[in-house]
Amino acid sequence: MEVDERSETRTSWYDLLQRGETQSTTTFDHAGKKRKQDSTPEPVIRIPEDEEEEMVEQEEFEMLPDNINDSEEPSNKRVKPVVKSNSLTGVITPLKTPALKRIGQSISRSISFRTEARPLPTPPLRSRAKGSSFPRRCSSRCWSDTVESHNLTAKEIKRQEVIYELTEGERQLIEDLSLIKKVYYEPMLKLDIMSESELRQIFGTLDSLIPLHEDLLSRLERLRGSKKTVGEVAPTLMNWFPCLEAYVTYCCNQVEAKALLDHKKQEKRVEKFLRLCQESSFSRKLDLWNFLDLPRSRLVKYPLLLKEIQKCTPAEHPDEFTLPDALELIQSIVAEVNKKTGEAECQFYRRGLDYLEEFQRLPEIQQSRFLYCHGELKNNKGQRLHVFLFELALVLTRPGEDREGGHVFQVYRQPLPNASLNLEVIPDGETGGGGSFRGAFTGGNDRVKNCFRVSSRGRSKAHSYNLQANDSFSKQQWVTCLRQAMVQSRDRKAQSRQSLAPPHSDPALCDIADLSLSCDADMADVTGR
Repeated sequence: MEVDERSETRTSWYDLLQRGETQSTTTFDHAGKKRKQDSTPEPVIRIPEDEEEEMVEQEEFEMLPDNINDSEEPSNKRVKPVVKSNSLTGVITPLKTPALKRIGQSISRSISFRTEARPLPTPPLRSRAKGSSFPRRCSSRCWSDTVESHNLTAKEIKRQEVIYELTEGERQLIEDLSLIKKVYYEPMLKLDIMSESELRQIFGTLDSLIPLHEDLLSRLERLRGSKKTVGEVAPTLMNWFPCLEAYVTYCCNQVEAKALLDHKKQEKRVEKFLRLCQESSFSRKLDLWNFLDLPRSRLVKYPLLLKEIQKCTPAEHPDEFTLPDALELIQSIVAEVNKKTGEAECQFYRRGLDYLEEFQRLPEIQQSRFLYCHGELKNNKGQRLHVFLFELALVLTRPGEDREGGHVFQVYRQPLPNASLNLEVIPDGETGGGGSFRGAFTGGNDRVKNCFRVSSRGRSKAHSYNLQANDSFSKQQWVTCLRQAMVQSRDRKAQSRQSLAPPHSDPALCDIADLSLSCDADMADVTGR
């Protein structure tokens, strides 16, 4: 009996094969019409050489963590059935696929076409892959969503909302900082995309910030009672805020870290790795620098959160007297970090200046401790310049490269001391002052836009530069910073002159300076003289 069944099976399989051979001469095209199919063998699909190179590069990135491979959508997303096609186009995969799909996983896709032919039965869906261990930014929640019922006033509810935002912000920051280390630092070190010294320069003291914020998060969570409300929060913040002095080292390193990262992005392997990560789901379309700048953004947000908590704190609340001290403390810490960061930025760009002539080395440049602003401007020749407004000098430069391929700024013409600056703002739409000035910025038109002129005064040889900003907002920023720099430099120069002047230089004023109005004898003595 069993032999008969097997023979029946062979016969039915053979019949199906024969039936398929007889039916293979007729098939449907994409319009649903019948057409005859040639009996010629199917063409052999060859992989282009550039795609073979991509497959080799794919093997290199398979060493990345499995967490990067998770690019699937949430499970509640509707999945469109895949329709199999008998045509050749149903077999060929597109040459270009999203970069994320090539990281650490092989991809097999079928292309569906809308045809009038009846589709084959939909194959069963594969089980969903294991979700990523990295957090995805979920929809924003409020404190009210975490409690079932409460009897608080509207003002107290607002206070709890701000404290909840403070707590959740710490949690998200910790998750993001941990992600940076595991997805960027460790794979780039393992794949030898960057050297260890370069990675240490770019990531700085990031590792030291994670336990710092974990400490604050644990403190805030302990403050929540059974009703998930927080009473006093100011003493906890007062005790924790001094830990933020660690941000001085991290933020001061950011200037050099950004310059090195921009330089390394020019390398193909680095650029491709960062692009793949940015296109992935875990990155939320943010690049590496956006993640590295998160701690600084978090630091400047603490004073704003404290002001909101203070605004929502009732008059009889215990935090009423402590919050002002906490706010003053965090503001002083942020100001100190900003000051040190500004000094580090100033030193970095001072080292990057390339002096073509010795007379360009103004002492005011080396004496400057910070930068007011810097950016790109155009001169009256249409040349793009990178202009630095230091504390005591205005320096025009042209970006270049040194022998090692690093970025430098070649000093353009003569720098100008801020104390001797003159500023002339050219209103938009008015006629330009000189022929060259008008022709360069207007292209033959008599109207100028977003332009101003800086010049020196009180020098044997006057220097004047006509500059144009990219837009009106940039122009206003430059004008504001220039005016501020001019006033502060002149005040500083006047104070230095007074301190260097010898006391009582006029002999006629010596007795007046020593005069005591309470003594009639001294007055009579001076009058007698």
